[in-house]
Amino acid sequence: MNQSNPPEAPSENLLSRRALIQRAGLGALGLALPEAATAAASAESAASRKKGAADSGAALVPLNRFPRMVQEYFVERVRQVEREAEKRRAALRSKSDAEAYVRDVRAKIQQSFGPWPEKTPLNARVTGVVERDAYKIEKVIFESRPGFPVTANLYLPKGRTGRLPGVVGTCGHSNNGKAGDTYQSFAQGLARQGYVTLIFDPIGQGERFQSVTEQLKSRKGAGVSEHLYYGNQQFLVGEFLGSWRAWDGIRALDYLITRPEVDPTLIGVTGNSGGGTMTTWLCGVEARWAMAAPSCFVTTFRRNVENELSADTEQCPPRVLALGLDHSDFIAALAPKPVILLGKEKDFFDARGLEEAHQRLVRLYQLLQAEKNISLFIGAGYHGYTQDNREAMYRWFNRAARLPEVKSEPALTMEKDETLWCTLRGQVADLQPRTVFSFTRERSLILRKQRGQPAGEKLRQALVDTLKLPRRTGVPDYRILRAGGNRRYPKKQWAAYAVETEPAVHAIVYALTDEPLMSRPAGANRRALLYISHHSADAELRDEPLLAELIQAEPQSAPYTCDVRGIGESQPDIGGSKSFLTPYGSDYLHAIHGLMLDQPYVGQKTHDVLRVIDWLKAAGHPEIHLVARGWGAIPATFAAVLAENVVQVTLKHALTDYGAVAESEEYDWPLSYMTPGVLKAFDLSDCYRALAAKKLRQIEPWGALAAKG
Repeated sequence: MNQSNPPEAPSENLLSRRALIQRAGLGALGLALPEAATAAASAESAASRKKGAADSGAALVPLNRFPRMVQEYFVERVRQVEREAEKRRAALRSKSDAEAYVRDVRAKIQQSFGPWPEKTPLNARVTGVVERDAYKIEKVIFESRPGFPVTANLYLPKGRTGRLPGVVGTCGHSNNGKAGDTYQSFAQGLARQGYVTLIFDPIGQGERFQSVTEQLKSRKGAGVSEHLYYGNQQFLVGEFLGSWRAWDGIRALDYLITRPEVDPTLIGVTGNSGGGTMTTWLCGVEARWAMAAPSCFVTTFRRNVENELSADTEQCPPRVLALGLDHSDFIAALAPKPVILLGKEKDFFDARGLEEAHQRLVRLYQLLQAEKNISLFIGAGYHGYTQDNREAMYRWFNRAARLPEVKSEPALTMEKDETLWCTLRGQVADLQPRTVFSFTRERSLILRKQRGQPAGEKLRQALVDTLKLPRRTGVPDYRILRAGGNRRYPKKQWAAYAVETEPAVHAIVYALTDEPLMSRPAGANRRALLYISHHSADAELRDEPLLAELIQAEPQSAPYTCDVRGIGESQPDIGGSKSFLTPYGSDYLHAIHGLMLDQPYVGQKTHDVLRVIDWLKAAGHPEIHLVARGWGAIPATFAAVLAENVVQVTLKHALTDYGAVAESEEYDWPLSYMTPGVLKAFDLSDCYRALAAKKLRQIEPWGALAAKG
């Protein structure tokens, strides 16, 4: 059938993104607090007493007075990065300045994506051929790493002489990978114009599912789900899925160059959506491309975070923001070679950011005296490599390859998935290959042997360095919040404080008291019992029996609870409360931005705990019994190792070890509590050994699969 080129059908990934970006009314920064109470509890009005009585029997609305805090924090951090980067770009004045800038971004990109593995034999083989009128399709399997097969289709034009230009095609998030209509379309269109085109399946798509059922379906869900699941796990051992996927693209280029039909000096790269991502990254990490056309990805990191747009693991390179890089810099790394940026007016990847990226590149290319080599095309309609965008790509590549200009796309005929399969049943799983997880597990076991068991000052320094903890000076400022009536806590009286752990960021602390407290806390040289919540101190004060038991068992201690940033009273409201715990939700959005800023989210949460400990000490609590549950146990553990005035530690449902997560094919701990590269330096078990001197008590530890509730 002929391709009619409707807008690309919404995938699960696209729908989830739209759900995030279509929420109405972003609102102002959620830091407006109720006015301070001015009347003593003894003068409480009859209406307030009546409300408190009603509260005691009715369902309570969860407290969440800071729902925009974390989101606006990350927005401002990314804006700061962009402002500094724009200053550097504005300072470029000459061709030599521009050339130095290109060298600089290339080096920084390598810091984010490298180091690369050794190039090993491709072991390429052709498993079948499909004959068509103007081209044939070879079914190719090559190994980008030993035992790690890549399935690809090679479109070879017929009736052509001499060496032909080539193109590596990178797929977006189509479940069927290279067989998706979008990707068949541009591969066929290029082949009919004389390009040898190699299009390969991404990890987790097409024929490359990483974990399959007996029916050869993905256990985790194709595309985004596999990328997040196996990509998040990789961070623990210092790997990045984007580098793995880019390496597949580099090895695809290596294979294409081996073909006698191809001119090795005239190979381009193109792709859409997730393939636009890979095209962009490949411009930054590989200098051999002669031309490029990324579609429906390039924008700016600022536009993405401002628009609350979650992006896949491979779309968020580690340290990229800390290094001052933006999408445009990956294209700049290929300058002055010809690149066309393709987008769509109604794309969720903001066209304003695409135009901003283009303008940055225009100025750079002008300084390089190659302005004609950078271009922009924004098609009408929604996200997708539709015919208008493909035709813009054809025109651009044909100009670079000195081929005749194309007026319109040739007629196309879509093949069935089975026709394009490189394997017998459509999955490399039948070949018993290595998987991404198998490499992660292997790397974790190697690191376990290499790092030993750090202790003492070596462990403390490893914590500071790995978590990227800032220096702490002085006593944090804080706000005194209105407590808000009877919440059915173990003590009826309570006070609430917003402790400023860094500018515009607060940890929310509740003080439980026997008498009304509407002012600053008075420690009176008492020991404090500080509980770090799993999801919400407000809910856990009612529902967690450990809290009530400890408060009763330690009447001499002053009880406090703490919600670190992004938890409880500052749980982000992006996409609604139900999105928080989803793999692609608000918790993930902020965790992945922490990685790009080289400020791990769990390190930020650890800093919150440490600042609250500083605050309690200044308030007159010289010693602290630190208690935590579940997610909260990880930053609490790190803080307990570092804080001298923590003298006792109780952890419930603490993770046994990061190694357990890295070495298990099934896990359910979120990215927000995974520390990037942690297993190169230490593991949680090292911290637990150190805390034995602080009377550590572990209650029902959770393994890789036990983070429930």
